[in-house]
Amino acid sequence: MAALSTHVLNTATGRPAAGVAVALERDGNLVARGTTDADGRIKELAPSLAPGRYQLIFELAGGFFRRVALEIEIGSEPKYHVPLLVTPFGVTSYRGS
Repeated sequence: MAALSTHVLNTATGRPAAGVAVALERDGNLVARGTTDADGRIKELAPSLAPGRYQLIFELAGGFFRRVALEIEIGSEPKYHVPLLVTPFGVTSYRGS
């Protein structure tokens, strides 16, 4: 079983993105839901995930990008971290550590 965390940063302002709603789904079913804290983090969105494909969905307030959905693959590692970097002009994500 694996744990999943996330972090949202507004790279246009250089500040964490607090209050971003994040959902995790598998096969269209809600697995977990959370909201980023003042530091833009959800330290443990899902503490115990079975291997498989999931959809990580960020609901962004305002701006051009309103919703970002990422398809992720959870494997056998114990911990996964997925940061999201946002600006009014683009979004970027990567597998963090």
